[in-house]
Amino acid sequence: MRPPTVHHVRFVVASVEDAAPQFASSLGTLWDGEIIHDPLQEVRLTFLRYGASEGPALELLEPASKSSPLHSFLGKGGGLHHVCYEVDSLEVQLQMSRSAGGLMVKRPLPAVAFGGRLITWVFTREKLLVEYLERSRVPGKTS
Repeated sequence: MRPPTVHHVRFVVASVEDAAPQFASSLGTLWDGEIIHDPLQEVRLTFLRYGASEGPALELLEPASKSSPLHSFLGKGGGLHHVCYEVDSLEVQLQMSRSAGGLMVKRPLPAVAFGGRLITWVFTREKLLVEYLERSRVPGKTS
């Protein structure tokens, strides 16, 4: 199995449309203007990247409604939310995380922003929220 790689860092904002141009300008990143709505997570999001790089991105996210789990986080000021690692197997990663004292925050679910690939979140003993994105498996398809 390949080692985990950083996929993105999430920053929670009040408005993706308002924040993206400012973040892109201050960080020297590119923004393609695409905003994705993910009804399963109740969020709107976009990615900022350095050039055409497939390297780590900055994800800007806003709660899509007051019932979004991130609405209260934004109410506390928003900001840096989590780091996301791409892994070969969520199952293996979750076993490793649990053995290190991590707590799964949300069961794996398909992510609209990643073509239906599975994601999950783990809260570490050190109080770091980590998202894990499975590299290639899509629900209902065999790898």
